[in-house]
Amino acid sequence: MPTTRRTRALAADPPAVWRTVADPNHQPRWWPLVSRMEDVQPDAFTQLLKTSKGRSIRADFVVLQREEPTVFRFEQQLAGSPFERILHHNELTVELQEEQDGTVVVLTRETKLRGMSALGGFMWRRAAAKQLDEALDALQEIHG
Repeated sequence: MPTTRRTRALAADPPAVWRTVADPNHQPRWWPLVSRMEDVQPDAFTQLLKTSKGRSIRADFVVLQREEPTVFRFEQQLAGSPFERILHHNELTVELQEEQDGTVVVLTRETKLRGMSALGGFMWRRAAAKQLDEALDALQEIHG
């Protein structure tokens, strides 16, 4: 299962960063390709993603773990989605660690590719790393 992890130190207190990362309503501000959120519930939410060609794609998620103020973990619901053809499993964990000068954010994406897509694991990891870096860039922009 390809696992991609990126870490960044932010000059912000953990509660401020937690309010951003643990509230799905804030994902359009920091998560790449998310144009808006729909049906946000305490245990589930839907991202509306905008492709490079301008199309919109829905991605449904369930919250697996929410331990304030350190861990927020959610998994994509793939059955019946356009992602089902290439993904068997897709999960993201956001971990916050208090540091003397702020907060260390650790983003971890665990993915299991389906069928022939599994042969492109190295390309998937590269794309996932780029996405996690863009998310951390956006969080740094928000929180300094």
